[in-house]
Amino acid sequence: MDKVTQSFEEIVKQIPDGASIAVGGFGLSGIPEKLILALVAQGTKDLTIYSNNCGVDDWGLGLLLKERQIKKMVASYVGENKTFEQQFLNGEIDVELTPQGTLAERLRAGGSGIPAFYTPTGVGTPIAEGKEVRQFDGEEYVLERGIVADFAFIKGWKADRYGNIVYRHTAQNFNPLCAMAGKVTIAEVEEIVELGALLPDEVHTPAVFVQHVLAGQQYEKRIEKRTVRSKGGEA
Repeated sequence: MDKVTQSFEEIVKQIPDGASIAVGGFGLSGIPEKLILALVAQGTKDLTIYSNNCGVDDWGLGLLLKERQIKKMVASYVGENKTFEQQFLNGEIDVELTPQGTLAERLRAGGSGIPAFYTPTGVGTPIAEGKEVRQFDGEEYVLERGIVADFAFIKGWKADRYGNIVYRHTAQNFNPLCAMAGKVTIAEVEEIVELGALLPDEVHTPAVFVQHVLAGQQYEKRIEKRTVRSKGGEA
């Protein structure tokens, strides 16, 4: 039941070339940065990544992209990464754009054992091309498949040794959904506490969804876009 491991380098050795990984985070908030760095160092390639976005050029998933370790990216937004843009225009990466709410539900559905669901989002747009469309109560809905990834990388604030996870503020974005969608979920957290230290009603991701827990140190907590006011008060 004790799921704590000590080495990021050792834990990513189980991830082979060609694996699919659901990665939590929103922009640079709540990203599993230590796991990503370990995977970059390992050089694992031909990866399929499910994530809300692909980081920035010099941080997060952008580092995997820079090293050309990502073969396919399934995301809802990719607009802040120039490396991504160049690889896409050069035909070096396969991209599947998915509406943000649909991506979230695909992850949740996969983690809940639901193979597919119908949604009105994307009907009549390129999102629906090649997909089944049916009518319910006079409205059209497009069929979307649930996501089940080989692995999931998530970032929490606290965890106990069984793998119960607590997120802090906006880090509770795609992390709980990715935790559900991974066949093997690896959680990096800022602090590991003893059993009983977490109240049951404060746990966001139950241990049943988590196979491995690691504690990271010295998180950078970068700001993706810094907006400040001038001395005179105007933005």
